[in-house]
Amino acid sequence: MQIILGSGGAIGKDLAKELKTFSNEICLASRNPIKVNDNDVLVKCDLTKPEEVENAMKGCEVAYLTVGLPYRVKIWQQQWNVVMKNTIEACKKHKTKLVFFDNIYMYHPNKLNPMTEETEVSPSSKKGKVRSEIAQMVLEEINSGVLKAMIVRSADFYGPGIKNSVLNEVVFNNLKKGKKANWFCSVDYLHNFTFTPDAARATALLGNTESAYGQIWHLPTALPITMKKWIEKIANELGVQPKTQIASKFIVKMIGLFNPIMKEFVEMLYQYDRDYNFDSTKFETTFKIKPTSIDDGIKQVINAG
Repeated sequence: MQIILGSGGAIGKDLAKELKTFSNEICLASRNPIKVNDNDVLVKCDLTKPEEVENAMKGCEVAYLTVGLPYRVKIWQQQWNVVMKNTIEACKKHKTKLVFFDNIYMYHPNKLNPMTEETEVSPSSKKGKVRSEIAQMVLEEINSGVLKAMIVRSADFYGPGIKNSVLNEVVFNNLKKGKKANWFCSVDYLHNFTFTPDAARATALLGNTESAYGQIWHLPTALPITMKKWIEKIANELGVQPKTQIASKFIVKMIGLFNPIMKEFVEMLYQYDRDYNFDSTKFETTFKIKPTSIDDGIKQVINAG
């Protein structure tokens, strides 16, 4: 049995499909779980409640923590440590291996080109500090020898049917509607995005590779190009003009006075005013697997509607 904790998100759904390659027993755990595969086992589970996490994990060999909490600093500060503690304790009790699906918020803001598994951890944002703390919880348990676990990290992501991707929302969807693509700070910097089907496939493979445990892994991600080129490629595939509207830091801050999502976004703008190069050489070299090309990824997103 393999369990996905927080199965309702973008990665959780794709991961459930990919795990079929390795197991016929897949459990989906969330507050309102929905089947992805016909024979999925569904468990209602609030990850902030230790007894519910412990019950959900009974009999599970591998647990994938892919939950996405609401994008608000206060919620992250209140709930992430609780969720991680509950998950770790349940894993230890049931001898379940843990795969934690993480992001790059904890990395030093001046060391984003390139980002490797060895990049310095020194977050500048409140959200980054939370991510650093929970990743450290996992690493300490690994080092103590009482938990078999790994951390897998993704860059900003995009993919077919994804609702919570910046690239999907403000570039793909805007251009499809005949609007200008929106972006932040500048389109002249390099940026790469992890393609969600690649992330799910790699996460399933890592979780079922014994030698991968005890490590941090960057999931396969195509090399970066400038955001100007991203927008041009997407526009060309849609058959529209690559019209673009740039929101400066000042404008994002002003919008944030009235828009809660933009308010939360302000502290992350450092990811858009410099080159952003997420390096997945370690995974690609170890498993001899290349990420989906940018052109193919764009086609798949557009063809998915």
